[in-house]
Amino acid sequence: MTPAKSSRAKRRPAPEDTWGSVKLAEMGLTGGQQKILAVLATVVGILLMAFVLVFVVEAFDEDPTPEQLSSSPLGQARPAAYRAWPSLKQFAPIADRAADAKPLTVEEVFTTKTLKAGKVTLRLGERRLDADCATAVWGEALTEALTEAGCTQAVRAQFTSADGRYVAQYALFNLESATASDELVKRISNLYRGGWLLALPSAEPALTGFTEASGHAMGHYLGLVWIGRADGERPEETDDMVTLGLAVREAEKVVYRRVVAVTGVPAA
Repeated sequence: MTPAKSSRAKRRPAPEDTWGSVKLAEMGLTGGQQKILAVLATVVGILLMAFVLVFVVEAFDEDPTPEQLSSSPLGQARPAAYRAWPSLKQFAPIADRAADAKPLTVEEVFTTKTLKAGKVTLRLGERRLDADCATAVWGEALTEALTEAGCTQAVRAQFTSADGRYVAQYALFNLESATASDELVKRISNLYRGGWLLALPSAEPALTGFTEASGHAMGHYLGLVWIGRADGERPEETDDMVTLGLAVREAEKVVYRRVVAVTGVPAA
């Protein structure tokens, strides 16, 4: 072997030093150093991909923020959040309107001037019954959905808490069947973005700003709960919105009375 060949042989990296790349080894990086560099490159690549993904999602995400959901382009108020609840088996006796044909009245649904749950007391304000359900809501899709569900009555009332901190509205719709009610309560999970309850004309304070809502199928009836702070601000840790929602749902006792009227047995 000539001296030149011997010199080149000495400079050739050992097998354990060429873990990742001969070029890196020739730059003087050991196998361990090459492994560390590879791990760092992988982490950086993952972080870069995550950043790009987040950027793309945010750029093309059309889901409105709660602030944007507080009102429609036409200025109508709507909730920032909505939850749907299907009908329970206790309401099976009134699953069809044919078994519960007597029309609702305002006095029957809102029989008391106060609704209570825990420390929350709600005082009854304006109340109203509409034979045309379309006059109780805004939004073409929601109006059509109520028509498809065979809605014949919409009974609404506005409430304000005794301390003036909260405002709530409850609406009860008389639909054709429990099937229609269950389907509609779920459809509203999407429809509420483009249609919701109309505020009662003389409701004061109005439900504006950040509000929350829920839908409750009960046999052939559908109840909508709409609650919020009177100042329109987001709830704080001291705001018990769960109890507020339970308080306004005291209006649903009318549905339980309907079950008793049909069967003679209270809905457990």
